[in-house]
Amino acid sequence: MTTAVRFDQVSSDGLESSPVAFALAGLRANEARYYKNKYDHDFSVTPADEARDVVEHVHRILKEERDVVVVSRPLEATSFEVDGLRMAYVFYESGLAINVMWSIEDGGKRAVGFKLSDGMEVPEELAEKFTFARQKSKLAGTIRGSYFVIKGQY
Repeated sequence: MTTAVRFDQVSSDGLESSPVAFALAGLRANEARYYKNKYDHDFSVTPADEARDVVEHVHRILKEERDVVVVSRPLEATSFEVDGLRMAYVFYESGLAINVMWSIEDGGKRAVGFKLSDGMEVPEELAEKFTFARQKSKLAGTIRGSYFVIKGQY
């Protein structure tokens, strides 16, 4: 069941099992606001067990590109196309959010982004491989983020 993410009223529905559920909900709402404001796209999510193909695609890229295996349980996922980009998101129980951006046009941008919800520790599987910059968000508090450029073809 797909659920539209609202950013005018943050809800932790679907994320209740996370120890940082409200911060993760704020991070999810922050992404929804970004896509609505920049692309007029309505951001929606599906329970991860109903979006296994999206989760598996993201996990394959992480494993093959950087030998990263996310330990936390995926809660929600989504994929969509907007402005010549294919986007995929997975939101995890730990408070981690991972997105994969892939330009439809050959030679375009391809990257994986990590965002850590306010209050969560850097996951062990990412701690030694990435450094995280901080940004403030009215919806999500302090977000720590990092990324890498995708080299392979997926």
